[in-house]
Amino acid sequence: MRAIKKKLYYSGLMQTLLYHFIRLYSSLFRFRVENEKQWLDHYKKGGAVILCVYHQQFVSAIRYFRGYRHYKPGLMISQSRDGEIIAGVAKRTGWVTVRGSSTRGGIAALKMMIDHMKENRLAAHIVDGPQGPAFKVKAGVLRMAHESNAVIVPFYTASDNAWYFKSWDKFMLPKPFSKVILRYGEMIKFDTPETPEEFEAQRKSLEDIMCAGSDNLKKELN
Repeated sequence: MRAIKKKLYYSGLMQTLLYHFIRLYSSLFRFRVENEKQWLDHYKKGGAVILCVYHQQFVSAIRYFRGYRHYKPGLMISQSRDGEIIAGVAKRTGWVTVRGSSTRGGIAALKMMIDHMKENRLAAHIVDGPQGPAFKVKAGVLRMAHESNAVIVPFYTASDNAWYFKSWDKFMLPKPFSKVILRYGEMIKFDTPETPEEFEAQRKSLEDIMCAGSDNLKKELN
């Protein structure tokens, strides 16, 4: 019986049900989007864009991100069993998924994401996934941006009334009828670094920008 339950949990049917539940649940938010035009105009003029978010905050954006499906955006998701569920939801949202992470299959997945970026010019990346540490930017997003000549655009979601789970990322789930803001940060362009120290400085700079942007949005709503 346990094996049957586990098989059902990871099945395509469960992924479909979860996708529709997220869309229905998210429709209950009082949702507002800020500062989208700048990066979207850059993309439409031929630029490459990587949208970056913390693991804690990505669920609130799933419903809205379906609107980008005709751009065929890419998303790298871990090869874990839980990642399989997230990948199934992402595919139903219209995103192209590549499986791999910093802990498993990362090099091959990163190469596939770079190839996808060179062709389609749009991707999203969860910068501290799949296992943290929370709010710590990992190196992959910078390597992807350097190789595809892309700008990095952090985005943040926050709610004035949410549950926070007791997980490594303090996962956020806005409560029904709460106010939810999706805010895009300014475009960031990093030149290819010449030394490991310069690379680390870029990584730390992005981490500082994202921490500040996330904290500022939360303060505004609370």
